[in-house]
Amino acid sequence: MKRILLYAALLVGAFVSVFPYLLVVLTALKTQSQLNSTSPWLPGLPPTTGNLTELLGGDFPRYLVNTLLMTVALTVGQLVFTTFAAYAFARLRFPGRDALFWLYVATMMVPSAVTMIPLFLIMRELDLVNTWYGLLAPYILGTPYGIFLMRQFFKGLPAGLEEAARIDGAGPLTILGRIMLPLCRPAIGTLAIITVISSWNSFLWPLIITSSEDTKVLTVAIAGLKGGVGVDHGLLMAGGLIALVPMVLIFIFFQRYIVRSVVLTGLK
Repeated sequence: MKRILLYAALLVGAFVSVFPYLLVVLTALKTQSQLNSTSPWLPGLPPTTGNLTELLGGDFPRYLVNTLLMTVALTVGQLVFTTFAAYAFARLRFPGRDALFWLYVATMMVPSAVTMIPLFLIMRELDLVNTWYGLLAPYILGTPYGIFLMRQFFKGLPAGLEEAARIDGAGPLTILGRIMLPLCRPAIGTLAIITVISSWNSFLWPLIITSSEDTKVLTVAIAGLKGGVGVDHGLLMAGGLIALVPMVLIFIFFQRYIVRSVVLTGLK
């Protein structure tokens, strides 16, 4: 009986978690008349792909490519620069190292919305508004959370490995590239997954810094589908479905690493 109750509770929890995504799919495959004549949780018969065809036949493929380029650039940049910074804070000795690290980590307590206006003013003075440089610059060099995560992982590795490499004549870059990084693959995978998800779903900064079609990303484009007079919910949900599919595929193919990332971030 306990096992039956446990699985029943798990099924209810799974349904509650999956239902919003199911609602997106059902709404995206309905015509406007079907939206008005059927309940939201019932499928429209026959289902239609007209909303998806309308979006994909327009500028949405360009927005999809823009979002993909932004996500790849931010992920690669954060992995590279975060790894170097975390290794320096964890293993290298220099004056003020710990004070500088904790001062940098303390910026995690500042809400991101507070820094948006100063960041925009800086980008405007540098003439980077509505450019790819302005879109990527604030986040491509790493984040406090990423550096904190990698530093804690570096500090957990045995110091004897590094000392043995120094005895063999290895320098800091050799130690990092040939010894530390292979041991840090779980942490790197965790950081990569977190960065991909946050970059793909980023909305506020792209909305503020970009205005042209050449730099518009999916989240901003989906928000633009809401008109001033009325909302075409089928078209809006079709845009959400297009943005959702890549994240679902990532979850399906990298499920093991996502679970590991949750465990790792919980332990650290």
